Amino acid sequence: KKLHCCSLTYIGVSCVYSSLLLKTMMISNTVTKTTNTTTRCTSGASERGGGKKIKKSSGNLQRNKNRFDSNFDSVKVAATSNPTGIATEKKNLKVSLVGLGCPKNVVDAEVMLGDMQKNGYDITTNHEEADAIIINSCGFIDDAKSESVEAILEASKLSKGGKKKIVVTGCLAQRYGEDLQKELPEADLIVGFENYGMLPDLVEESLRERKNTIVSPFDPASQNRIGASATSTSSKNIITNDDLVLPKKKTLVGGNSPPFRLEIDRVRITPKHSAYLRVAEGCDHKCTFCAIPSFRGKFRSKKFEPIVDEAKALGQLGAKELCLIAEDTNQWGMDLRAQDGRGLAELLETLAEVDGIEWIRILYAYPSYFSDELITAIADVPQVCKYIDIPLQHITNLSLLRMNRPPRQHAEDLLYKLRDRIPGLALRTTFISGFPGETEEEHEELMQFCRDFKFERLGAFAYSEEDGTPAAEYPDQVKDDLRALRRDQLVAQQQEISESFAQSRVGQTLDVLVDNFDEDMDAWVGRTALEAPDIDPVVFISEAENGGQKLEPGQMRKCKIVGSSLFDLEAVAL
Repeated sequence: KKLHCCSLTYIGVSCVYSSLLLKTMMISNTVTKTTNTTTRCTSGASERGGGKKIKKSSGNLQRNKNRFDSNFDSVKVAATSNPTGIATEKKNLKVSLVGLGCPKNVVDAEVMLGDMQKNGYDITTNHEEADAIIINSCGFIDDAKSESVEAILEASKLSKGGKKKIVVTGCLAQRYGEDLQKELPEADLIVGFENYGMLPDLVEESLRERKNTIVSPFDPASQNRIGASATSTSSKNIITNDDLVLPKKKTLVGGNSPPFRLEIDRVRITPKHSAYLRVAEGCDHKCTFCAIPSFRGKFRSKKFEPIVDEAKALGQLGAKELCLIAEDTNQWGMDLRAQDGRGLAELLETLAEVDGIEWIRILYAYPSYFSDELITAIADVPQVCKYIDIPLQHITNLSLLRMNRPPRQHAEDLLYKLRDRIPGLALRTTFISGFPGETEEEHEELMQFCRDFKFERLGAFAYSEEDGTPAAEYPDQVKDDLRALRRDQLVAQQQEISESFAQSRVGQTLDVLVDNFDEDMDAWVGRTALEAPDIDPVVFISEAENGGQKLEPGQMRKCKIVGSSLFDLEAVAL
C-alpha cells in the first residue's frame, strides 16, 4: 500500500528536517532535500529516505508547489490577521520565498514574510508573478550548499533582465556572503541574520533604485550617525524594527550572534496546528566536524517571557503542537541562570499551561544537560511528548574523541537513564558514517550497539568535509563510496528495527494529530506523539465505519492502530 517515494528514505534525517531534495519545508514552491542530516542540518538517509562547487540542475523551484499551496492556504487567515494592529503601507509589490534548510530557517522565513506583509508586500506562491524572490538558503554541507546555489540560478532565470530581484538569505548568505557576491552576480541582495529586519526596505530600495544611503545599527561606522539606537542593540536580548536603519550595499551579512527578534508576527508556512518555537540560538560546542558555530554564533537563550508570549500567540492562531528548537535545546536557560534561575523544566511546565497547546516536543537535544528536574518534567507533564531527539554522531570512544564529543559511557548512561525514567519514551538519534579514521571495527561496533539498543528512530549520513573544521584536515579520510556503504548498512539494519517497532504498536488506541489528506495515497495522514513532523513515519487514518465526526486537518483524534506498513501505521478513527 505504501511503497512511495518516502518509504525507502525514512531511516535517517534525524534532526534536520532540512530536507533538501525529497521534502518541502513547506516554504514557497521548492523543496528542501532530505539528505541525511544531524541535529543541525546535515545530509543523509532516514526512515524517510545528503558548496563550494556549483551543481546546475533544473526544476528546483517547482517541484513541490501543490503541497506548499495547500499549506499556505491553510494558514492564510493567520497570516493576514495582523495581530499587532501595525498599519501597513501598500507598496503594490509581490514577494515569494524559496525555503531550504532546518526548522530554524523555517522560523526565520515565517518572520521575514511577516515583516514583508506588515510593510505592504503581497506574499505569493507564484515566483513568476513575484517582484522579488527570497532564497532562504542552507549552508551546512556541500549538498545543501549546492541545492541553494541551484535555487539561486533557477530563480535568476525568471528575473527578466533584472526586473525581478533575487534576494539570498539564510546560512549560505551568512557563511559565504562576500564569496557569493563575487561568484553569483545573479544575486541582487545578500542579507545575513543581523539585517533581516531591514529586508522590506532593502527589497524596496533594490526594486525602486532609491539613492539614499543609510547604515546598519550594527555597523561600527554608524555609531556617530544614529545615536543611542546603534550603541544599545548589541546588549539587547530582543530587538525591534525600530532599532534598524537601512544601509546602501548589496551584501549585508554582519555578525553571527545578533540579538533575538520578536517572532510573534509570522506568516505561517507550516500547518497552523503545528509550529516551531525557537528557544535559543548558536552553539558553544567545538565538534570537529561542524561549522555551525562559525556562522550561527555563540549559544544564547531567548528570555523566558518572549518564548511564552510567542507560544500564546501560536496557540491563539490554532497551534496544538509546539516543537522546541535550538542548536542545543536542552541547554536552554543555563546562560540566564544568574539573572533568571529557571531552566528548561520550568519552561516546559509553563508552556504546558498555554491555552490550545496539547503537545510539546523537544528537538535538537545535546547528550548532556539532562538534569533530574528536566527528566522528571518530560516524564510527568502530560503535554510533553515522550520523544527526545539526541544526535549522538557515533558510539565508539575513538571516533567520539576525534569528534570532540562526550564519550560512550556518558552517552550510554544517559540513554538508559532516560528510558528507565520516562515510560514509553521514543528516542531519535543520528550517526555519522565514514568519519575520518573510522575503521571497519569501529563501524561494526556502532552497528552492534544499534542492534542492541534499538532506537525507535534513527538517521544516518555519510561524513562531509566542511570548510574551516578540524576534521576536514584530518589524515585517514575515508573514501566516499565506503562512507556511503557504511551509511547504507546502518540504514538497512535500522529499517528492520523500525518495522518491528511499528508492528509492536498494532492494537493500541492512541491520540493522533491529523495533518492533511494525501491525495496520492487517498488517505488521511497524521502522527502520534512519537512522530515528529516531516522526518518520522506517519499514521494513515481511515474514517470511522459508523460515521461520526469527519476527519479534518488539525484534529486530535483517538484512533485504533489496526496495522503497519513498513514503518508507518494504519489506524481507524474512533
